[in-house]
Amino acid sequence: MNIPALPQNIVKSLINFLYQEAKSRGFNRVVLGVSGGIDSAVVAVLCKMTFGTHLEALLMPSITSSKNSLTDGIALCEQFDIPYQVQSINQYDESFRTNHKEANLIRKGNFCTRVRMSLLYDLSQEVRAIVVGTSNKSELMLGYGTIHGDLAYAINPIGDFYKTQVYELAKILNIPRHIIDKKPSADLYAGQSDEDELGYTYEEVDRLLFEISKMYSDLSEIDVKKFYQLGFEKEMVNSIVTRIKKNLFKRTPPAIFTIKKG
Repeated sequence: MNIPALPQNIVKSLINFLYQEAKSRGFNRVVLGVSGGIDSAVVAVLCKMTFGTHLEALLMPSITSSKNSLTDGIALCEQFDIPYQVQSINQYDESFRTNHKEANLIRKGNFCTRVRMSLLYDLSQEVRAIVVGTSNKSELMLGYGTIHGDLAYAINPIGDFYKTQVYELAKILNIPRHIIDKKPSADLYAGQSDEDELGYTYEEVDRLLFEISKMYSDLSEIDVKKFYQLGFEKEMVNSIVTRIKKNLFKRTPPAIFTIKKG
């Protein structure tokens, strides 16, 4: 049930992936959002190693963003000499809150996430760059992402890495310890924590996700009973599989009507 360790040459492979994928699309420059969290920190450092100064990081705090998120993001960029800009989205956040007073925390968070991606794509147009994503495999399987928000990108170097593997990669890249040690959070609203919402640690969840991935290419076909038999806690299996199936629509391309010929 243990997730395999990362290959020794993983950093070299990721650098080659980023370079080739950008080049194949006609780009030699990338942009990405840096949140102060571990996923964007890892991707930012990989991009710096790949593209040097042909890189722009955008830090986009909102009204409810943790102050530490901005501080940590700036410190990371300065430590690794990553070019960056800070563009507060407070005015967009405030406007949405004013015009949608009934909106819950999820709606407010999703709005801010989509504003951030809009700003990233605007920057990519300005500097002729391609947008790099920072979602890991655990988040993608669980549906921790916003359509047309953080799920909108052209290249993603860590989309096949479970969260626990991202931690392993962070240590290889010498990401600051305080970023590695902080609670995983999408920072959608004040005090939000992924693991609090899940009810389990990523270490616990990743072991289950790893077994699911081995058994199923189509996640809509998951049979929970198989994982009870493997010794996973029934309540956790039910909770995680329900979340996966509920959010599968986020991973499905838009349905397009096809005109029949003849």
